[in-house]
Amino acid sequence: MAGTQDGTRRTRIHVVSDVHGNARDLARAGAGADALICLGDLVLFLDYADHSRGIFPDLFGAENADRLVELRTARRYEEAREFGRGLWAGVDRGPAIEKAVRKQYAELFAAFPTPTYATYGNVDMPTLWAEYAGPGTTVLDGERVEIGGRVFGFVGGGLRTPMRTPYEISDEEFAAKIEAVGEVDVLCTHIPPEVPELVYDTVARRFERGSRALLDAIRRTRPRYSLFGHVHQPLARRMRVGATECVNVGHFAGSGKPWVLEW
Repeated sequence: MAGTQDGTRRTRIHVVSDVHGNARDLARAGAGADALICLGDLVLFLDYADHSRGIFPDLFGAENADRLVELRTARRYEEAREFGRGLWAGVDRGPAIEKAVRKQYAELFAAFPTPTYATYGNVDMPTLWAEYAGPGTTVLDGERVEIGGRVFGFVGGGLRTPMRTPYEISDEEFAAKIEAVGEVDVLCTHIPPEVPELVYDTVARRFERGSRALLDAIRRTRPRYSLFGHVHQPLARRMRVGATECVNVGHFAGSGKPWVLEW
């Protein structure tokens, strides 16, 4: 904790989300902070800005990645799934993906500073996190922790979509985790509350899934902050909902810079 001129102690927290393989900047993300918070999506399956990066192009090449992105961007999801099924036909999918994810997790978890507080994103594989999270990394999902005298609540994962990413859960399960967290000073989630300006991606040109239960909890419990990522290029990065400052703290893979919270 940093000192001030009158001798009081200040707390500085750095927050990141949507790391998507950016281990280089992640290793520097906690510099000067008392703690790092990571709101998930460590894995890079496919980089929509550079189709040569990620698990998919490593397995199938950039040209096939170009085609998959083209289909998904056009919202031709069934065609995209059929295209993907053809490519995976000769590959043992589960072990191939797990091997690639493990390689990324080994590098990314090693980059976390101490202490780090983290929750899952929708493209993460929660079952593997316990193997890679060291003693300085606390993984939270539907749980609370106190940092510098303020209570932080964490809810990971995303809601179900046609994309069928690895950690998508039902609206009911997500709402139950929000309820379990209860009243906190800072509510940390991977996905945003269901507000059009916060869920619309201006580059992908689509509405991502936000949570109505999260929005209701913000209005009811009035945390100081609601922090989230998931939407890489939102229409609005920051807005107030009642008494709460809602802030998109991603997309770290592109910016390489954490969002700073200090009190």
